[in-house]
Amino acid sequence: MGDTKKATATGDLLPGTLDMLILKSLSRGDLHGYAIVQFIQGASRDVLKVEEGALYPALHRLEVRGLLRSEWGTSENNRRAKYYRLSAAGRRELETEAAYWDRVAAAVTRVMQTA
Repeated sequence: MGDTKKATATGDLLPGTLDMLILKSLSRGDLHGYAIVQFIQGASRDVLKVEEGALYPALHRLEVRGLLRSEWGTSENNRRAKYYRLSAAGRRELETEAAYWDRVAAAVTRVMQTA
């Protein structure tokens, strides 16, 4: 049986990957933190698990860098939640990071396919 190791945002993801995944999550629209976690986990078919201890510092870092904007609102379960959205700079950063990721992933794939 194969190992079903899950990557976590606390150590198994490449540096910068969590930021890119957050930006991608928010490219679909405004989300609160828990919804970002759910999106990443669902889109990765439960391979990636983002811990709160990594998510919220990353959201703060991205907001300080001007890549995200936020405002308080009410969640689906009627609780106060901070909603995040991409800024114009965040959209540009996502495009740059996605292009870089595509190049790196293709290079790793080429290496792994060599005999």
